[in-house]
Amino acid sequence: MGPLWLQWFYLLFWLTLISLMSIGGYFMFRKFLKSLPKKDGKSALDWQEYYIQETIHLWTEEHKKLLNELVAPVPTLFRDVAKQSIAGKIGQLALEAKATEMKEEFIIEGYIRATPKRDHKWLTETLKKKNIDFNPYKHLLG
Repeated sequence: MGPLWLQWFYLLFWLTLISLMSIGGYFMFRKFLKSLPKKDGKSALDWQEYYIQETIHLWTEEHKKLLNELVAPVPTLFRDVAKQSIAGKIGQLALEAKATEMKEEFIIEGYIRATPKRDHKWLTETLKKKNIDFNPYKHLLG
């Protein structure tokens, strides 16, 4: 069998390995579900990409900077994915409004709709620092 410390080491090693693989599998499965086509034949990721491509010409450097500030608390590893997801929702709102230019309203509402409630505190703090009124969005913040 081997020494007792070695048995404990093996047990902890395998538990850690299985745990990490489970966590990774969970995120891979979520990405897989998003890539499955819906009834209209496009997946959530396809729609996200469509909204971004259709509205990319509306984004100014100032708007991109605001989006980058809003996703700053997201860990670097996930920041690009979060930014793309939020930008897709912002693009959807802009297209639905038939906008000819990007507005702060779309960015703020898109951020609120695309992120979980726990991230809304960061949004309100950032908007306060930038002296942007977020009262029109309080009903979305829940």
